[in-house]
Amino acid sequence: MLLDALVNTAETVASTRSRLAKVDALASLLAKLEPDEIAPAVGILVGKPRQGRVGVGWRGVSAAMGTPAAAPSLAVADLDALLDRLATTSGVGSAGDRSRELRDFAERATEREQGYLVRVLLGEMRTGALEAVLTDAIARAADRSGDVVRRAAMLSGDLGETARLALTGTSADLDAVGLVVGRPVLPMLAATAASVTSALATTGEASVEYKLDGARIQVHRAGDDVRVFTRNLADITRRVPEVVQVVRRMPVRDAILDGETLSLDEDGSPRPFQETMSRFGADAARETLLHPWFFDVLHVDGRDLLDEPLATRRAELERVAGAHRIPGEVTADPEVAERIWRDALAAGYEGVVVKAIDSPYAAGRRGSSWIKVKPVHTYELVVLACEWGSGRRQGWLSNLHLGALDPTGEFGDPGGFVMVGKTFKGLTDELLRWQTDYFQQIEVRRTANTVWVAPTTVVEIAIDGVQRSSRYPGSIALRFARVKRYREEKAAGDADTIQTLRGLLRE
Repeated sequence: MLLDALVNTAETVASTRSRLAKVDALASLLAKLEPDEIAPAVGILVGKPRQGRVGVGWRGVSAAMGTPAAAPSLAVADLDALLDRLATTSGVGSAGDRSRELRDFAERATEREQGYLVRVLLGEMRTGALEAVLTDAIARAADRSGDVVRRAAMLSGDLGETARLALTGTSADLDAVGLVVGRPVLPMLAATAASVTSALATTGEASVEYKLDGARIQVHRAGDDVRVFTRNLADITRRVPEVVQVVRRMPVRDAILDGETLSLDEDGSPRPFQETMSRFGADAARETLLHPWFFDVLHVDGRDLLDEPLATRRAELERVAGAHRIPGEVTADPEVAERIWRDALAAGYEGVVVKAIDSPYAAGRRGSSWIKVKPVHTYELVVLACEWGSGRRQGWLSNLHLGALDPTGEFGDPGGFVMVGKTFKGLTDELLRWQTDYFQQIEVRRTANTVWVAPTTVVEIAIDGVQRSSRYPGSIALRFARVKRYREEKAAGDADTIQTLRGLLRE
């Protein structure tokens, strides 16, 4: 298939607000792809090429875009092959080699294709052809159940491969996609509530568990082989040997565990989150030990537990993880839940997560079965742009433009971001130096006072609430927003939603 057809579909999807029209356009495109084009095309459409990052930044991309071709000639496979070459080029002179590869490709691309290439390479895909919409389109094109396609994508962690299987395989092939020990799955996510009592009113009887200020991990054990993954499914096994040792000592042969890890002071109090995350660096020192705690188990010795109620999974977790299970109690009593909340805060933790005791494990989804409660309103938002500072902050990027996720497209593209406010408060000199350097690396355009960046950076923001505002497209603005920390382990798709923030107006 010509790349021009894919670009044309992406533009069609971006130009309509109708979800049904988006699904129809994408389904039509998918039905015309050759089998070996399906996975690459899906990755390109959602801005997640199968090659990942390919080592080309904004300046390199801009320099490579010359006079465009007059007519389309490139195929989807040509772009996939280019990304392969860019990703595998390394060593002395690799920057020059990448530049030449990119220039040669750009010379054969039309103006529209050049623009699309830039967005793919810089992670600036705002077409609306995002995973939820595309998942429905895959189901439509393959005449498969949407629930089956979504489940296969979540359990495989690979939407492109799920699309290939749905479009070229049998129904049985798709139904057979399940948990595989050693292959990470998308984690279940939690909604947010202002109080433990309101959370319990939503869940009913629940396991009220401490919310640790740590890093999410998913641990797979197959015999003596243990692998540890981040919430973004990156393999960090070699960086966390103490976690591996803990899981190897557990009374189980095969298992998939969901939990968190963090470092502790000598008295057992949690250390700052940044110290935990520093251990995830490729060259991190090992002076700070990480302690793992687990709050769920998805598989034990040949038995998948995803569809079992939390009560069953909790009992298995107690048997397998023992002292490494996150503290919590099962209750339907608001007074008991509030006491657990106070105990968690007194121990130095973030708060609690209230989990419906009868809920299955919904991999990759955020619903009302898990609800996190923190002592203040804190939300994870995405940095859209940053303004140059003045006075003492002259020469530093300071004031952040903040966006909330819009998964349904109620205020724009499905999966896009809706600006909800700005803040420069809470930024230390260290953070100012870091973000000034980093945001220029992911810059996509700029004006005299503002640097616009790829919407990939998640920052945790504390607010006093929201207020109605006609200034922003979501009709709300943050009140007294301040930066708590950057969440480098989180993807933009994990950010809190505009619908969640708008819900604060009713509280």
